[in-house]
Amino acid sequence: MHHTLKLYNSNRKWIIRFYMFFAAGTRIPLLGKLVRTISNAYGRSQHHAYLLTPAEAEELLTIAGGIAAAPCTCRNIYKKCQHPADNEVLLAASSHILKETMPHDAQEITREKAGEILKDSQRRGLILTILKCRGDFYAICSCCSCCCVPLRLSKHYGIGEALVRHKDIVKEFREYVAAHNAGHED
Repeated sequence: MHHTLKLYNSNRKWIIRFYMFFAAGTRIPLLGKLVRTISNAYGRSQHHAYLLTPAEAEELLTIAGGIAAAPCTCRNIYKKCQHPADNEVLLAASSHILKETMPHDAQEITREKAGEILKDSQRRGLILTILKCRGDFYAICSCCSCCCVPLRLSKHYGIGEALVRHKDIVKEFREYVAAHNAGHED
């Protein structure tokens, strides 16, 4: 299933731009409601972000089998603020999947380094989210309200399913990692 992440990671800038282009359709009279309905359905089933507490984000780091750091795609595209762009923490069920799917501009890091990135993001007032694409969790983002695509989709275009709160996100991530590891035991 993680093969979708390869495609996404090699085309993330184009995909993010497409999401924002499509979202603008929510403002077209008569057509906007249909675009919003389609976008929310897509957000529910295919690609969305979950809000995290700092404690949840730290726990996800302890569960992940592979961790890397990468530039924030949203901030690199939109450049609307001075927050650091090098604070996206990639997560994978295993280091094998991480190496197979991570973008060329990412590098593996330790859990400790990832924790430092998250703490710095908290100090800056950024919002922590975890992203999921077609069943695969792949990143903890440190979101700002001016660049972050899921936040903007939700706040400015009424696509609320792009960013939601899930009270059992840690449990779901733990089950995701366990299912992957059970399917790949030798």
